[in-house]
Amino acid sequence: MVPIKKSNLKNLVVIIGLLLIANGIGNMFFHRFDLTSDKRYTLSETSLNIIKQVKEPLSVKIYIQGELPAEFKRLQQETQQLLEEFQAYNKNIVFTFVDPLENEDSSMDNIKELYRKGLTPVNITVDDKGKQSQAMVFPWAIATYNNREVNIPLLKNKMGASTTEQVIGSVQNLEYSIADALNKITKDKQKKIAVIKGNGELQDVLMAKFLLQIRESYHIGPFTLDSVAKSPTESLEALQKYDLAIIAKPTETFTDTEKQVLDQFIINGGKTLWLIDQVAVEMDSLYNPSGSTLAFPRDLNLNDMFFKYGFRINPDIVKDEQGTPIKLATGEQGSATQFQEFNWKFAPLAYPDNKHPIVKNLGGIKFDFANPIDTLKNGIKKTVLLKSSRYSKKIGTPVEVNLEIVAEETSPNHYINTGNIPLAILLEGAFHSVFENRVLPFDQKTFETTGTTNKMIVISDGDLVKNQLDKNYQPVELGYDQRSGNLYDNKDFLLNCVNYLLDDTGLINIRSKDLDLPLLDKEKVYENYTSTQVITIGLPILILALFGLLFTYLRKRKYSK
Repeated sequence: MVPIKKSNLKNLVVIIGLLLIANGIGNMFFHRFDLTSDKRYTLSETSLNIIKQVKEPLSVKIYIQGELPAEFKRLQQETQQLLEEFQAYNKNIVFTFVDPLENEDSSMDNIKELYRKGLTPVNITVDDKGKQSQAMVFPWAIATYNNREVNIPLLKNKMGASTTEQVIGSVQNLEYSIADALNKITKDKQKKIAVIKGNGELQDVLMAKFLLQIRESYHIGPFTLDSVAKSPTESLEALQKYDLAIIAKPTETFTDTEKQVLDQFIINGGKTLWLIDQVAVEMDSLYNPSGSTLAFPRDLNLNDMFFKYGFRINPDIVKDEQGTPIKLATGEQGSATQFQEFNWKFAPLAYPDNKHPIVKNLGGIKFDFANPIDTLKNGIKKTVLLKSSRYSKKIGTPVEVNLEIVAEETSPNHYINTGNIPLAILLEGAFHSVFENRVLPFDQKTFETTGTTNKMIVISDGDLVKNQLDKNYQPVELGYDQRSGNLYDNKDFLLNCVNYLLDDTGLINIRSKDLDLPLLDKEKVYENYTSTQVITIGLPILILALFGLLFTYLRKRKYSK
């Protein structure tokens, strides 16, 4: 009996010793194991670098809490697990879940405060075995660091998608949303964006929502090309202090001197985001007694410049059967006037169909009188980010545009080999100057004919960045159409464009991660409710009980001897 006790004591000491050694090694070499097939909880190198920037306590409040349907419970769970992963690498990151609707007495005050901070709720339908009810959910989080706050959207809105599809897209985007927010509040602004003025570009109030959003991450300022006429060299030197130039819907012709300034900015590494209308036509001009207006080509004197860079914007407008809705008055005028929704074919709704980080997981993006883009062979890499549907075609200008087109009847035979027209492209490579082997508009000692590797994005619709104004002339959310009540993904697309052009941390590439998120099919669950309960609840309990009985039997058999 004594040798058995000594043997057991010896084994115990050995086990304790091995545990102490393993613990010591674990403290010396930190590593986390991700056993998921899609490596869902393996943080990217970019996220890990951002986590290292957190030197002071950083708190995150998540407002997905309370009685939630299964899909939002899954989003809550995925958010928690991902934040636990962030916290494992930096103990300064702490997070809590808050239910703003938990206390009925203070819930209204909480809702008003969240609204004030820009955290809008979503109303969802909770379907419990055929019984439906409405619920309000705040799919947001707020990160606070050194008295700075930033909102984190957790739900990726995708027009036309089911709640399940939205949650899957949101989980795909979760690491990017959190890492981007942490990067905003822990890293000082470094990159500078110039909003080009002087050629009839959009007023600031018409793209206020876009400018306010990018101001969270970058320094922005207006840059007027009017000074180019008097001092082009000084203007070029001033522009070269910026990292990105945004040219949003110019309506006046560029001079050759202004073009040289922009050209040399690009050749010397400056990024550009072009939002160009090659045809002059406005939606507001259609709301007149005749219900028609004239669309005609606009001469911006940029064609040779674009041609040299490897693309061309044609002076046509795109007509697409996959349009966006428009409401028009029908019936007799007066008190009996009714408004009916029609498909407006000159406002294409473009759905991304590639996996590029700029457009991945985005919903529909609304255009207004978009122009076709042609790509040319010149050694520059071109990526089509957005294009019209297969049932679309080009309409040459000048042409009369009439609201009566909503009653037009068409068939697929009208769109044979005419669709899939590029509307937004990304160009990457070493651009050649448009003034190569040409007389320069002004003398420039630092003139370069070929630049280093660079990138630009071209969008053939200046209205893509335009936000509407409410009755008090205040800007509404970018992408929100007051006439139809639909919210499109214009803002997310443009923010992704800016982030991709200026991203030197690789943050945008986090969006490339593919996750496999299996969710139960509700309809099948309801059809086989009892069997589903047996499989998901009863079967695990049965397996556990059998294991317990087998373990008890083997233990009795062993020690009964």
